Amino acid sequence: MSLKAQLEAIIYAAETPITLEQMTQLVKETVIAEGAADEAEMKSRVRSCLEELVGEYGGPDHGIEVRQVAGGYRMSTKPEQHEVVRAFAKSLKPPIRLSLPALETLAVIAYKQPFTVPEINDIRGVDSGGVIGTLLDRKLITTAGRKQVIGRPILYKTTKEFLMRFGLKDVNELPSMEEFEKLVAESFQAELIPAESAAAEVPTAAASEASDAESSSEVSEAEKEAS
Repeated sequence: MSLKAQLEAIIYAAETPITLEQMTQLVKETVIAEGAADEAEMKSRVRSCLEELVGEYGGPDHGIEVRQVAGGYRMSTKPEQHEVVRAFAKSLKPPIRLSLPALETLAVIAYKQPFTVPEINDIRGVDSGGVIGTLLDRKLITTAGRKQVIGRPILYKTTKEFLMRFGLKDVNELPSMEEFEKLVAESFQAELIPAESAAAEVPTAAASEASDAESSSEVSEAEKEAS
């Protein structure tokens, strides 16, 4: 089997982006058999094959592409195929659901990270403590220590899962705020559950107590992680 074919198979089988270093180790015997003299040359040959794969899958006859995401390589559908793939995916499993407040909070963290809950509240104009736990649970954000100010509030940043979800190589690839809002709308429009609808199903007082308890529990868990 050729080196390129091996790399193609590895990328296809990988559940998460796989790095150049990982692939080099996996195909080490093949590269050495082809005449690579040292580690640098092995990486060079693997990188060259990866570039060829990226070019080949970039052609119009392929519905998927090989691209760099979150520090590694992975196969993903091309943007022009997203609608048909999204329809197919929805027919197989329940969609991931995020509330509008959670999406707003995620956007603030993505563009301002590392950021604290009080700073997020100042921008959104409402208490965001209750949705932080949801984003932590979805592994879209994580703690990043504490800010060195009075009270030492927890800092939050986006995760590798966030990069994978939005198909980004790193946070430097984040689009403009307007483009991000459009991307979120297109990706989650059919999956959103307005917080107002959920609150309307229980008495106002009970909903308030449940929200306060959830917020306290979630922030407490985050503080334990950051300690």
